[in-house]
Formats: sequence, structure tokens, C-alpha cells
Amino acid sequence: MADDVVVALDVGGTGIKCALVDSAGRVRHGERHPTAPQRGPDAVVTTILDLSADLADTAGRTGLRPRAVGVVVPGIVDEASGVAVWSANVGFRDVPLRELVGKRLGVPAALGHDVRAGGLAEARLGAGRGYRHVLVVPIGTGIAAAHVVDGQVFTGAHGAAGELGHIVVRPGGPPCGCGLRGCLEAVASAAAVARRYAERAEDAAGADRVAALAASGDPVAAAVWHEAIDALADGLLTGLALFDPEALVVGGGLAEAGDALLDPLGRALRARLTFHREPALFRAALGDGAGVLGAALIAQDALNRECA
Repeated sequence: MADDVVVALDVGGTGIKCALVDSAGRVRHGERHPTAPQRGPDAVVTTILDLSADLADTAGRTGLRPRAVGVVVPGIVDEASGVAVWSANVGFRDVPLRELVGKRLGVPAALGHDVRAGGLAEARLGAGRGYRHVLVVPIGTGIAAAHVVDGQVFTGAHGAAGELGHIVVRPGGPPCGCGLRGCLEAVASAAAVARRYAERAEDAAGADRVAALAASGDPVAAAVWHEAIDALADGLLTGLALFDPEALVVGGGLAEAGDALLDPLGRALRARLTFHREPALFRAALGDGAGVLGAALIAQDALNRECA
């Protein structure tokens, strides 16, 4: 009998990660393709459908049986109705992706949000495994969060839960893309760290290099790094007050700094705790594969519901 797998796609503004994943969470086949959003949203949808079909064909040729499909995308996603409501990166507006991919493959389908799906994978399969209440916070170009309880992500009434990056932590601070000033994302994201260092040092450097320079004693880098950690601690404290997690998992580009981030962040957060219980603090374990594994998990969940 053929081994059962699900088809999983993690659609980003630059690339699409694709995989065939079995019920144990093992990737049996993986691919990466460009998104090329400049072609327009209709072309991106066609690419998603074609890649899904190609992966299902690949499964059949290699003795695997595709049983469901999961797709995760950025932006605002209505997971209940399976609609990609809006995405600045890809250009989606009210695209019924779940229906489209399900019809193309003839199997149960699921549509999810990329950050929440990555958080789901970290909670079930990665650094948060074994904890019931997990808050996963990816810190990259932006900052978001996924609140996972008993292996399920809470999406909010309108699919926009977890926007931790748009908590104002520095009133009157740097402008944020959302229109406010001083949001956590505008102060402490990897992009914000790189931008602030470039402004002060008149030298371009990514957040990982800023962390290394700070560790080596560079005063400008150290000041920028300290300000980012201080702001992160303030923002995460709000997250603890709202969600009360057992485990806090930090990922994204900023987490590539490892202990240079987690050690001072843990100390700064601990110093702010009053009635809050301190969560276990971990670096994300799944890297940039978290999203596609999350897509596989929501596909498996859709299949289980269909079979129940």
C-alpha cells in the first residue's frame, strides 16, 4: 500500500516552499520555487495550483498517496472560509484558495496564515513541543505572534490575532508601516535594528552583524542592540499579560543571534515580571521550514475532520 502524505505549500512574497509530508511530520520530498508576485495575483494563484498538482503527481510516481493539501499565505486570511482576504506581498484580494486547490487536487484542503502555521509547527513539532500553552514570536522584517493552546492556533474574530508587532512600546517613536509611531515592529524587528545601526554608524549591516558587533564592544551596535532588546522585553511583557503562556518561542532573523539575544532578553523580561509567571524561553527549532510543516499540519487536520 502506498504511504499517505499531504501536499504542503508555504507561499511567501519571494519564494514558495513545497513539500510532501507524512503523518509523522517527516518531509518525504521538498522543492522551492520563486513566487514572482510582479506577474500579478492571478498568475501567483495559477502557480500555486500548478505546483500543488505537480507535487501530487510526484507523490504518485514515487509510491506515495496524496490525501490532503495545505497552503499558507501572508496577509489577512479567513481560515474558516478558506479565503486569502488581503496580502500586500502577493496582491491577493478575496481569493478562495482553499476551494481552488481542493477542487484541483480532489482532496480535502486547508488554507492558513504563514506566521500562525509556523507557530503551530513550532508548538507541535519544534521548540514548544510538550507544552500546552505556547506563544511563538517570529522577529524578522516584521514581528508577529501565534498563540497555540493544546495544539490549536487562536486566530481571532477576524483572522488578525497575534499582531504583537503593532503594540506601541515607544510612543512618538519611529513611524510604522501600519500608520502609528513607536510600534514594537518599528523599533525591534530585524529590519529596524539594521536601519537604526545604518543611521547612526553610516554603515550598512544586517541585524546578525549588529549583534556580533555589539558583542565585540562596538558602542554604536551595543546601544542599538540594547534598545531593541529593551523594547522587545516591553512588548513581550504585554504578550505575557495577554496570553499567559508556559513557553515563549522566539524565531525569525533576529533569533539567529542565539544566546546574544535570548540571554539578555530573558534577563530584561525577568526584571519586568510582577504577577506574571515566567515562561520557558526558547529559540525556534524549525528554521524557515516551520511554515511548510505548518501547512502540512493544517492539511492533516483537514483530512482528520473529513474522516471523522
